Amino acid sequence: MPMATAPQAPPSWPLVRLDSARKYFPIRGGLFGHSARYVRAVNNVSMTIERGETFGLVGESGSGKTTLARLIPGLLRPSGGRVLYDGRDIARTHGGELNRLRRRMGIVFQDPASSLNPRSPVRASIRRPLDLQGVRGREAERRVLETIDRVNLGREVLDRYPHQLSGGQQQRASIARAIILNPELVILDEPTSALDVSIQAQILNLLQSLQEQIRLTYLFITHNLSIVRYMSDRIGVMYLGKLVEVAPAEALHDRPFHPYTAALLSASPPLNPRLRDRKRYRLEGDPPSLISPPPGCGLHPRCPFAVEVCSERTPPLVEAAARRLVACHRWEELTLKVGPGA
Repeated sequence: MPMATAPQAPPSWPLVRLDSARKYFPIRGGLFGHSARYVRAVNNVSMTIERGETFGLVGESGSGKTTLARLIPGLLRPSGGRVLYDGRDIARTHGGELNRLRRRMGIVFQDPASSLNPRSPVRASIRRPLDLQGVRGREAERRVLETIDRVNLGREVLDRYPHQLSGGQQQRASIARAIILNPELVILDEPTSALDVSIQAQILNLLQSLQEQIRLTYLFITHNLSIVRYMSDRIGVMYLGKLVEVAPAEALHDRPFHPYTAALLSASPPLNPRLRDRKRYRLEGDPPSLISPPPGCGLHPRCPFAVEVCSERTPPLVEAAARRLVACHRWEELTLKVGPGA
């Protein structure tokens, strides 16, 4: 049974667009349990994801990456701003129209074991999206077999339970479930962090192969800077719920414009042993609270380059070069380099 497809926006529109998107979680307390404070998980983020690209999203734990990703399919509703998918405002989309948009997206979570139903055979977990769309019988079975072949998962595992599969097989099953409805966008939330290093490479190569075969767009969330460089066309760096830098992957690694990006890169173990003595950029202390972030630039209490203006004014995200955005008062005067020759 052919799938109904939503009308397409003009090709010039980005597939995903966030305009000053915010997601605040209330903290109950105060008189009569009213919310007086909020966790600012996503705080005024504007960005785009173009069709066919892999947009990498990096940052420390708690920086807002996963919350941002959950805004796109409407798993969370924004507290403010807009989240657009193919030109449609997710917050203003409901019922059948929202379900039609969600069919065009897939999600692969960090822990494949917990994302598959432990009480159901793998076949049932992979087939579940088809069941929800009313696709059953021979057509559903054909789609299941076609999809597991596409992710190089042996058909013999279909009648097994998730605990009987290896970590790599579990993640392949999760990827199969995410792509079985032929989505345009797949959100990958730390898809390899729970896997052994040898298996990580296999999954990353599979994801790249699938992207070429079925023209997927990826939002790739990770804390691993080496992986995000390998996988991404562009990379966004999040800190305290904000985007602080966006750049093409190679340009970001060769010369970051933001001190936070430089600190993340220099803290990541280099693949080349000759770079182990490269220059390091260190931040002081732990990230501030998302409940009461510091005034001005949120990084200034930890930043070795902070000056008075950093504690007084929030730097806007500005265009620093072609396809490069940065939110730092001093980016023009700083020369940050962590690659060869640093």
